[in-house]
This record gives sequence, structure tokens and C-alpha cells, in this order.
Amino acid sequence: MKLVFLETASLGDDIALDEFSRFGELELYESSTPEEARERVKDADVVFANKLMMNEETLGGAPRIKYVGITATGTNNTDQNYLERRGIAVTNVAGYSTDSVAQHTIAMTLYLLEKLRYFDEYVKSGSYSGSGMFCHFGEKFWELNGKTWGIIGLGAIGRKVAQIATALGCRVIYYSTSGRNFNSDYEQVDLDTLLSQADVVSVHAPLNERTEGMMNYEAFTKMKKSGIFINVGRGPIVREADLVRALKENRIAGAGLDVMAQEPMPADSPLLEIQDSRKLLLTPHIAWASIEARQKLVQELILNLEAFLRGEKRNRVV
Repeated sequence: MKLVFLETASLGDDIALDEFSRFGELELYESSTPEEARERVKDADVVFANKLMMNEETLGGAPRIKYVGITATGTNNTDQNYLERRGIAVTNVAGYSTDSVAQHTIAMTLYLLEKLRYFDEYVKSGSYSGSGMFCHFGEKFWELNGKTWGIIGLGAIGRKVAQIATALGCRVIYYSTSGRNFNSDYEQVDLDTLLSQADVVSVHAPLNERTEGMMNYEAFTKMKKSGIFINVGRGPIVREADLVRALKENRIAGAGLDVMAQEPMPADSPLLEIQDSRKLLLTPHIAWASIEARQKLVQELILNLEAFLRGEKRNRVV
């Protein structure tokens, strides 16, 4: 059996994939164009991909393929009708990054809340040494204890954030974007109520017709002017130009984004108009990518493949 990884760079160069060689011949490629992929998989039995489209263009010349492992949760890069017609099984991975994304959510919130970059630069610039004062009140910050944390999307990650926020002394409220999720541990509210009451709003929802563009200028004007907004869900949930306008007009105090409407971010993104990280903190879609999360991901890939070879369905999407 021949196994081909088409996009190992999406897993990081510090994550070993040697264990897959026990299943057969193993070929690893850091990245692949559709044309390169078509050539590289032509005699493969098993293919692993992340963002590269798995469709007739890439797989049409590969008669032996019987399994595609998506090295992520989302499967919008698969032509499921085509794969089903071909009898090619497809699996994904889920749940591996819950702790990592929740941790990043909290980290971004505290960075913005406590103006950490400002205070670090104040000390390192020498200003503190020459101040004659043991403390410095150049920026103000408040405690999370006693504040309200609003969660949009109370799935596994949202629930983990809710647990941490509760431990920090927050009252947690949530809005279910699907209308199907109910959790008696926290207060469920409508979106307008969440936006108006929350001191911190964090998004952990999937991208769909209900959530795309949901956080627009009107939504940001409903938040508290002292509010902090965090998006670790999907980039297009936020209308980025509207967020920039809201920040420039001081409609909200700050925002942290780990996901963008287009990734990588284009050089002319409106988000780059705000260079002050007290207002806007940007990270390059890394919330999911702790070492532990990526190790869990690889183990999930192995378990999925083992299950398929035994004739069992595990994390099957096709």
C-alpha cells in the first residue's frame, strides 16, 4: 500500500509522521499544487490532505485510491459526490484542538484587557527606570472577576472557554447560532442581549449561512464601549471593514482575531489599518496549533486509518 501526504507543512515541521510507514510505502510533500498532486497520487492507495481540493482534478488519474484522510475538521475541500461515486472513503479529525483554542482565546483576551504590550514596552524603553515611581498608570485595565462573558457558539470549544471564564469569576451567557444547543449550566440569550450585556464576546461558531457576516458594524455598535471582541471561529463571520470602523470610532475597546476572511491575509486587508495592538491583536490562525493539539491530530489520523483498514467507520464523512 502506498500512502501520500500532500501538505505536511500544515502540520508543522516538528511533528513526526514516521509511524505511517508501518502501513506501507510513505511519501511526504510539504505542499502541492493541484497539478503536482495529480502526479503524486497517481499510484497511491491512501492520500492525506488539508486544504487542497480532493476532486476529479486531483484524483481523477489515480485508480487505486480508496481512502482520503483530511488532516483537519472542515471538509469543504472535498467533492463528496465525486468521492462517493468513486467509492473513496473520507475521514476528518475533530476535538483535537479544544484545549488549545480555548487557551488562545483566554490569552488574547488577557493581552488586550491588561494592555500587556504597552506595559512591556514601557519598561524595556527605559521609561520605567527614569520615572521615579514604583508603579505606572499610563493605561488602565479591569478585572474579569464579576464581569459578563458572552459566548457565540457553545460547542466543545465554547464550553471549555465557559468553564475557564467561570473559574475567573465571570458570569457566562451564550447564544446558540443553530438554535439547537442548550446547556443548563449557562444562561442562553438572544444575540442582541449577549452583545449588550457582555464585557467580553468570543466567537466559537462554524461558518454557515446564519453566521457569515453576523458580526457587522450594527452588531459592534450594540456592544459595550469597554467591550472586547475575540474571534477564533471562522474569519468570514466578521465583516472586517466594519470591525475596523468600530475600533476607529471607539465603539468597542479592543478585538483579537485568529482567523481572517482570507488566509493568508492579503496585504491590503483593512485590518492592517490598525497597528495599535492595544486595540487590535492579530494572530495567523494558530489557536488550534499547540504541540499537543498537533500530536493529537496525527494520532487521530492513525486511528482513523486503522479503523478503515479493519472495515470500521470512524470519523467518516463519505
